[in-house]
Amino acid sequence: MKPTKAEPLLSVRELTTTYPGRRRAAPVRAVDGVSFDIAAGETLGLVGESGCGKSTTGRTIVRLLEPSAGSVRYDGRDIGHLSQRELKPLRKDLQMVFQDPHSSLNPRQTVARIISDPLLVQGSSAADARRRAAELMELVGLIPEHIDRYPHEFSGGQAQRIGIARALATSPRLVVADEPVSALDVSVQAQIVNLMERLQRELGLAYLFIAHDLSVVKRVCDRVAVMYLGRIVEIGDKERVYAAPAHPYTRALLSAVPLPDPVAERTRERITLLGDPPSPAAPPPGCTFHPRCPKAQAVCRTEAPLLRIDAPGGTRRVACHFPESL
Repeated sequence: MKPTKAEPLLSVRELTTTYPGRRRAAPVRAVDGVSFDIAAGETLGLVGESGCGKSTTGRTIVRLLEPSAGSVRYDGRDIGHLSQRELKPLRKDLQMVFQDPHSSLNPRQTVARIISDPLLVQGSSAADARRRAAELMELVGLIPEHIDRYPHEFSGGQAQRIGIARALATSPRLVVADEPVSALDVSVQAQIVNLMERLQRELGLAYLFIAHDLSVVKRVCDRVAVMYLGRIVEIGDKERVYAAPAHPYTRALLSAVPLPDPVAERTRERITLLGDPPSPAAPPPGCTFHPRCPKAQAVCRTEAPLLRIDAPGGTRRVACHFPESL
């Protein structure tokens, strides 16, 4: 579903999340000035290497973590600094699907209780919540008669369906999906992706789809945001980002995605990045990507690039002094 030009459903501006350092260690700025919008019914993919701050961004948006700075506006209202009491009525509209389905489900609770809990918190009766849980099980492709089973009695794909059903219990408008298929077998991944696409069409959901698998992101997302060391370095429509990546980091990520054509796979350019990502507790000065960037020059070592529009009238933004497409 393509994004509309209306007021965005979610608007994130200069979001920063800092973890305090242990003992005398320096604090870790896991998310560093992140900004993006998500329209109603749109899917924004958030990609990058492990440890770049993707999951922290998602958890901060739904207030599982507290933001250190910046704003999170949902449907025009700043929710980043609401009290838990003020936030409670809005939680039904903002839900999350976690990466590991089994670790995110309480092993001591039945599926009925797991799916019903969000409804009970919002004030539904036990009978209505159980009835809704059975409907949701059928909606996500599970057998309603299994409602009194425990999580360990389900496979990984079935457990993820339970997590999705729980997220949908309160009829949310925005779902943060944190690596929802990375812990599953490839065949099961396809089933879950198809399920999420169908639910989006039927329910009009918006997704923040966090992943490191760029093939899955290309399939399900309308736009893509690429993160590196807590910052967004490129964001734009997926067709343009995948066809002509502007940031050297984006080019390197896409060069690692296998191609189905053996000839194209053998002849294409492969970009190998040097070294490992720097520690977010001690990021390098200037552009944080410059120690690994094949195009780095003197200005990259001293001046952090701004996330700017890559062409007049364009919508893609790139944080690079020497982007590829310019």
